[in-house]
Amino acid sequence: MATFGINVSTEEPAYQILEQIDPQTEIRLYAPRLAAEVTVAQSGDQKMENRAFGKLAAYIFGDNQAKARIEMTAPVEQSRPTQAAKIAMTAPVDVKKDGPSMTMRFFMPSDYKPDTLPQPKDPSIKITLLPEQRIAVRRYTGFTDEDSVHVQQEKLADSLNKTTWRMDGDFRSYFYNPPWTLPFLRRNEILVPVK
Repeated sequence: MATFGINVSTEEPAYQILEQIDPQTEIRLYAPRLAAEVTVAQSGDQKMENRAFGKLAAYIFGDNQAKARIEMTAPVEQSRPTQAAKIAMTAPVDVKKDGPSMTMRFFMPSDYKPDTLPQPKDPSIKITLLPEQRIAVRRYTGFTDEDSVHVQQEKLADSLNKTTWRMDGDFRSYFYNPPWTLPFLRRNEILVPVK
């Protein structure tokens, strides 16, 4: 199954489902989780996603102070800075990029703690302990290009507008599969913190 890009027994951050809004959308309560993250700016012809992924992959494959290999988990989180989203009762979210940069996170296996995780050699990689969070999540398959992600952000905002939940942060994307996964087999998610 891994040949087709389907994850088998890959660790994911722990959460519980608080509410199912519709078949694709739910509210999750994520437990605190440890992540390595890097922010990269647009530079030359290389895609930001490839540069960020390369830095984080090098870190977990042993380019760290302990020269230790860290097990890959899922998902990979990706976000781009945005201006504040504008939401009208009948209109979709208007999200605009605020500069040519993006942030990517790899979640660390749950057996690591901040004091036991190998420290990165690359100073652009930051280790962060994320607090418990309530997050609205919309699951979808298919492509993960910027236009597809924007459409899913609008759908998530529309679903939330029909509830008492309100967005409390920026959109992020979770990607669970390698790039060679057939689009209809991919597990992708758009998420946003909520209150």
